[in-house]
Amino acid sequence: MPKTSARLLALLSLLQTRRDWSGTVLADRLDISLRTVRRDVDRLRELGYPIAAIKGPEGGYRLSAGTELPPLLFDDEQAVALTVALQIAATSAGSGLAEAAERALNTIRQVMPSRLRHRINALDVTAVERPTTRPAEPVDGDLLLTISAAVRAREILRFDYGTDSTKPARHAEPHHLITWDGRWYLIGWDRDRGDWRTFRVDRMSLRTPNGPRFTPRALPGGDVAAYVTGVFRGSDDATGNWPCQGTVILDLPAATVALYTRDGLVEAITPGSCRLTLGSWSWPSLAAAIARYDADIDVVGPEQLTEAFSHLARRFARTAAGHTATQVPADDGDGHEASRW
Repeated sequence: MPKTSARLLALLSLLQTRRDWSGTVLADRLDISLRTVRRDVDRLRELGYPIAAIKGPEGGYRLSAGTELPPLLFDDEQAVALTVALQIAATSAGSGLAEAAERALNTIRQVMPSRLRHRINALDVTAVERPTTRPAEPVDGDLLLTISAAVRAREILRFDYGTDSTKPARHAEPHHLITWDGRWYLIGWDRDRGDWRTFRVDRMSLRTPNGPRFTPRALPGGDVAAYVTGVFRGSDDATGNWPCQGTVILDLPAATVALYTRDGLVEAITPGSCRLTLGSWSWPSLAAAIARYDADIDVVGPEQLTEAFSHLARRFARTAAGHTATQVPADDGDGHEASRW
């Protein structure tokens, strides 16, 4: 039988791997008696681990959530993944979590086995933020946790927005907590304005308690990636910074187009089609940029964009015709003529 300390660690490791364990299975896995299992569970409880007993013919145990975070056990892959995630968080500006992530990273490194420490030290991860002329404001980690909890619980958030505290409180149904360009945002349904809104978290001051529960609405397009891409990339680039702007209907899903659209607004129309608003420095370059999606295109406007597609079509046709006309016979090395392009 293994020593008590090693046996307790083995028992804790098993309890962390799945929700419920019967006493018989634990005894078999650890090669101990049911009485010893019960005694070891009591020892773990004394150390602060919230282990609940499960009623049944054989009885069982479950590692539950407690009021404090007890020591945890990680396998090698979990430890490496956690360390990489903490490195990214520790080097991300504006998240409000960098200092805490750095402390957690140092704590894990101190107790990490040497074989894993060497692997981690060889991997130096730095999160490089996209340059911005507007530095992000730090966000308190507790605020992020509170908003995230409201998203999961589907509870209406009440909050002051901005610096003017004399304005009425806002009421929103929180749907997604996201980060974009170094800032945290909440995507939610604004109940006061009857429309979707994107709120900067650093401008939110929550009021307690939360409002009642709500039934989630369908996000426009049904895909958060497409929605966020449309809101931020469209508002940053496709609404006035380009001299030439146009709108088309593409025979592609919005989520697919959004993945390859850095500076446009994507709006879902049907599951297989979307509306794309894009900008460029000239009409021909805009038409060429839209043509790269390799899908059927229906121009919504303006007329200059339609003319640009016609102009490019004539140019490409001439290029193809000239290429065919200049085909030159060549000897293939066996005395036969071969086509050379």
